[in-house]
Amino acid sequence: MILHCDMNAFYASVELLSLPELAGRPVAVCGDPALRHGIILAKNEQAKAFGVVTAETIWSARKKCPELTLLKAHHGKYHEYCRRINEIYYRFTDMVEAFSIDESWLDVTGSRSLFGGGCEIGDRIRRTVRDELGLTLSVGVSFNKIFAKMGSDYRKPDATTWIGRENYRTLLWPLPVRELFSVGSATAAKMAGMGVRTIGDLAAYDREALTACFGKPGGMLHDYANGRDDSPVRRAEERQRIKSVGNGATFRRDICGTDEIRTGVTALADTVAGRLRKYGLKCRGVKVDIKDPFFKTISRQKQLPAATNVTGEIVRAAMELIRKSWEDTAPVRLITVTGIQLAGDGDAEQLSFFGPEGFMLDMRADARARGENLDRAMDDIRRKYGAAAITFGSVLHNDIGIELDEQSDESV
Repeated sequence: MILHCDMNAFYASVELLSLPELAGRPVAVCGDPALRHGIILAKNEQAKAFGVVTAETIWSARKKCPELTLLKAHHGKYHEYCRRINEIYYRFTDMVEAFSIDESWLDVTGSRSLFGGGCEIGDRIRRTVRDELGLTLSVGVSFNKIFAKMGSDYRKPDATTWIGRENYRTLLWPLPVRELFSVGSATAAKMAGMGVRTIGDLAAYDREALTACFGKPGGMLHDYANGRDDSPVRRAEERQRIKSVGNGATFRRDICGTDEIRTGVTALADTVAGRLRKYGLKCRGVKVDIKDPFFKTISRQKQLPAATNVTGEIVRAAMELIRKSWEDTAPVRLITVTGIQLAGDGDAEQLSFFGPEGFMLDMRADARARGENLDRAMDDIRRKYGAAAITFGSVLHNDIGIELDEQSDESV
């Protein structure tokens, strides 16, 4: 028995906990227009009723809803509530798999003797989250993960929906094929040209023909429509290993010159290195993406002489890439720094004792150990006093839009 728990308007609902005077009014959480990423990140039901959608521009949303109240995002707050929500989930089962910051699958097969049937458990979770945190969620209950996810989308807000073997054809097959999990707009448009307009149409279509047209995903979507999904709910320790850890920023203004670029790179590399240490990982390579004001983008990467999670080493590698591939006077709109080719913190690696790099290995290892000790001391201070408690001097009081406590934690 699988549940899918989906928080209702999560970012907006968390913000409204401290702004009760805005209850019942259309509200949206957005990026800062001054930082040039002014899009809607989340909206409440009242804003949704005006047609406001996630990822549209603030200008477009206000055109639809002139009385829309815009709130700045506080990612640290959302992660704290995510932690508290997951603590509630773990009271009912240890089989919890996060799908995103506000969605999780729960396998409650072994919990029914303690807490009742799937719908009863879903109702208890909703009630507990509402009573303890003041937030609401929708729960889908089914015999597989795909239908559980679709169940949480079926009725919102604050509802539990059961999709079983006896009713999924009635509930789901009349829906547009775009409503099936993993069907994007381009796929739906192509399917419409084949006469597949509903999930039921897809379920009845020839599987081999779908595979021939869409490749392996075509057969997978046919299976989903027919309730054939046996993917398990995976605990945190069973999830796929992270392949890369990155962070990017669109700057408040175009930046240029080594000093300004280094300021941005230092802040981004600091976040990347911190996440690598948090996950117990190191990177063997660094990748940099740069976008100019005309949205031209270049991407460069390099191998490191040894795996690292030290901020200074990631900064040096990123700056080397930028110096070799970007004119110093050319304006920059966005930079992304990513640690690639990841290895476990304690993984052994083969090092060369020959060539120009080999003679410096011992010295670099000693410097790396000192750098990592310093970075971990900064980690401890930030955990105790907050993300903005300590940073690099070049980043402090910058005017390019790097905010110490609001950097995204999603690009992993």
